[in-house]
Amino acid sequence: MAIPLYERFCAALSEALGKPVPTGTFGADMQVALVNDGPVTICIDTKNKE
Repeated sequence: MAIPLYERFCAALSEALGKPVPTGTFGADMQVALVNDGPVTICIDTKNKE
């Protein structure tokens, strides 16, 4: 269900911007490195704490 939604979103964004939107492979395994170079770090926790 997620892949068609992702593809529709990318197509709508491309249409709204009037140019192609670069995309990757949905659900691909990624390794991300981060260098925090600023005075503030914001941590966003998506788990419901109720």
